[in-house]
Amino acid sequence: MTIPDDRDIQGIDWRSKLTPEQYRVLREGGTEPAWTGPLNSNKAQGDYVCAGCGAPLFRSDDKYDSGSGWPSFTAPMGGEAVDEHHDVSHGMTRTEVKCAKCEGHLGHVFPDGPGFKGLRYCINSASLDFTADEAGADRANSDSDGGGD
Repeated sequence: MTIPDDRDIQGIDWRSKLTPEQYRVLREGGTEPAWTGPLNSNKAQGDYVCAGCGAPLFRSDDKYDSGSGWPSFTAPMGGEAVDEHHDVSHGMTRTEVKCAKCEGHLGHVFPDGPGFKGLRYCINSASLDFTADEAGADRANSDSDGGGD
């Protein structure tokens, strides 16, 4: 997916670009039901990118099974991949996570994760696309073809 430059982000017709569920999550701040997103159980190596604009957000190396029903990560990719905002909706105080490029709603970050920072980025599958590493795809192909030359 090509990442639009900043001037293109403002003019995007999000309803025509995204599925109805992606639009509800990314543009309206919705949440998909737990255990329904296809990327929750994804174990492949690669990058998780914004389904709206294609900006790189998370690496598979930082993904773990939190048992929450949503893809969970210990950290975003790079220091500027996501923006965090104070969220007091639904009678809770949380930290919302948005794509820094297109400002699409991704999910929330909680202080109950593993690792030295102790963070859990709980992200909606609908807000993400996945791009497998080429080496991982090559390994998968060689495993499925019998491994011979």
